[in-house]
Amino acid sequence: MALINRFSSFDFECGTDEAGRGCLAGPVTAAAVILPDSFKNDILNDSKQLSEKKRVLLKPIIEKECVAFALQHIYEDEIDTINILNASIKAMHSAISQLEHTPQFIIVDGNRFKPYNTIPHKTIIKGDSKYLSIAAASVLAKTYRDAYMEKIHEEFPMYNWKQNKGYPTKAHRAAIKKYGVTKYHRKSFRLLPEQYQLDI
Repeated sequence: MALINRFSSFDFECGTDEAGRGCLAGPVTAAAVILPDSFKNDILNDSKQLSEKKRVLLKPIIEKECVAFALQHIYEDEIDTINILNASIKAMHSAISQLEHTPQFIIVDGNRFKPYNTIPHKTIIKGDSKYLSIAAASVLAKTYRDAYMEKIHEEFPMYNWKQNKGYPTKAHRAAIKKYGVTKYHRKSFRLLPEQYQLDI
């Protein structure tokens, strides 16, 4: 099914989404994107449905053809302080605030959001597989976050973040059990199954 360009009738409708919410390490990253009415792309879809190769291919296309885009990381310490839901929403708000054009309407992937200023918004479950601007935001959030995780992988290669990107894979959890936690791990998350005690 082809993705839809607009939910509202406003010219400056912004789509926003985040990546990394379920990770054990690294930031949660949000993107906000305003696309022109004329935007079309047959490949673009929810970033989770795309291969890494396709996401990397789409990133410069989205950045070149969009009206505006912005990104925001919220890091581990703040996630631990305000919780992952609030951190995700804060990342989206911050990305929206950096857009070159103030959006007239905001569409959000998922079902949780807080009003941003006085701009009307709509939460859309599986919005990243329904609306182009949310899909574009999901691709940018994912590619920028992946690049960050690959960078910090060099500092702690034993956790293999270049491959797992901080998600709770068996190998990632085995590395936490063996080596302990790093400054990039989210201490408020259950990093290991309960049978293992972790000294944080």
